[in-house]
Amino acid sequence: MGRITQTLDRGTLPRRPASRSHLFTVDVETGNEEERCLELGGHVGFDSLPDQLVSKSVTQGFCFNILCVGETGIGKSTLMNTLFNTLFEAEEASHYQNRVYLRPRTYDLKESNVQLKLTVVDTVGFGDQINKEESFKPIVDYIDTQFETYLQEEMKIKRSLFDYHDTRIHICLYFIAPTGHSLKSLDLVTMKKLDSKVNIIPIIAKADTISKSELHKFKIKIMSELVSNGVQIHQFPTEDEAVTEINSSMNVSLTPAVLEMLLRVNMEDLREQTHARHYELYRRCKLEEMGFTDTDPDNKPFSLQETYEAKRKEFLGDLQHNEDDMRQMFVNKVKETEAELKVKERELHERFEQLKRMHQEEKRNLEEKRSDLEEDMNDFNRRKVAAETLMGQSLQGSSQPFRKDKKK
Repeated sequence: MGRITQTLDRGTLPRRPASRSHLFTVDVETGNEEERCLELGGHVGFDSLPDQLVSKSVTQGFCFNILCVGETGIGKSTLMNTLFNTLFEAEEASHYQNRVYLRPRTYDLKESNVQLKLTVVDTVGFGDQINKEESFKPIVDYIDTQFETYLQEEMKIKRSLFDYHDTRIHICLYFIAPTGHSLKSLDLVTMKKLDSKVNIIPIIAKADTISKSELHKFKIKIMSELVSNGVQIHQFPTEDEAVTEINSSMNVSLTPAVLEMLLRVNMEDLREQTHARHYELYRRCKLEEMGFTDTDPDNKPFSLQETYEAKRKEFLGDLQHNEDDMRQMFVNKVKETEAELKVKERELHERFEQLKRMHQEEKRNLEEKRSDLEEDMNDFNRRKVAAETLMGQSLQGSSQPFRKDKKK
C-alpha cells in the first residue's frame, strides 16, 4: 500500500517563533510524526487586523459634517477657521433675510496623510426675522433630507456605499449669545426639535466678552434650563479610562475650548452616534410608516418579499381605486358640463329667438314709418305742385292789367 499522510492542527503546541511555520505529517501505518519547517517572510497573526483597518481607512479617507446654528455675526465662521486652522470661504450675510436657508460648503483637507472631506453647513438668516416660529423648520428639513438620501442609497439593489459621499450631519454646534441671562425661547424650541436628529453641542459664543464668574453662572443657568425643558444634548462617552477625565470636563464646558478636544478624541464617536442612533431612529420610523416590521401579526419572522408583495398589491389596489374614482369623477364632470352646455344652448336659442322677434318687430315698425313718410312726402309734393300752379296763375293774372295801362 502507498504511504498515507495527514496534516494535524498543532494549535495547542507551545508557541514557536513567528519566522517559521511548522507542519506535522503522520504516517497512518506507523503512527510516526515527521516535522517540516518552512521559513516565513514576516510576522503572521490576526493581531494585524487593526493595522489593516487603519490602512484601509486612511486610503479611503473620512468625511465629517458640521452644522453651525446661530444668529448672524455670532462668530460661526471665525470658530470654524480656528478649529481647522484654515481660512474657509465665507460670504458675509446680512441681517435682512426674509427666511432661513442652509448653505453647505464642502472642503477637502489633508493632515499627516489623512484626508478629510469636511462639510460645514451654515444657517443663514437664523434669528433675523420678526416672526421666528418657523425658523427651525428649514434646519429639520435639511437633516431629514440627508437621512432620506442615505436611506435611498442604502435601499438600492446596486449600492455604492463604499465611495458614497455621506452628507448626514454628525454634529450640530449651537451658538448661544453671551447675554448672561436665560436662553431665548428660539434656542430652546430649536434645540428641542433637533435633539433626536443630531448630536447637539451648545457653545457660548464670544465667551471672552464676559467675566469668569458671569460665565460660570451662565453655564449653570443654561444647563438647568436645558434639563428642565427636556433638551437632550450630546454627552461625550466616559467609559474609556483614557478619555474619562477629558470627556467629563467637556460635557459641562459649553465654551469654544471644548472643540479643541472634539477632533482629537471624539470625532469618530460622533460619526458612530449619528449612524447608530439618529439615522437608525429615522430609518426605523420611515420603514414603519411604509408598513415594514420585524415580525408579522402572527409573531412570525418578517418576510421582506411577502411584505413587499402585500404593499405592492395594496398600492395597486389604491391606485386602481383612485383611477376608478377619477374616471367616475371625470364622467360626472362631463355630464355636468354637457347639462350646463345644453342649458346655455337653450338660453342662447331663446335669446336668439327673442332678438329675432325684436328685430322683426323693429323692421315692421320701420317699414310702417317708411310708408308713412313716403305718403307724407307724396302729399307734400302734391301740395307743392298745387301751390306752384296757383302761384303761377296768380302772377299771370296780375300781369295783364299792367300791360293795358302801359299801352294807354
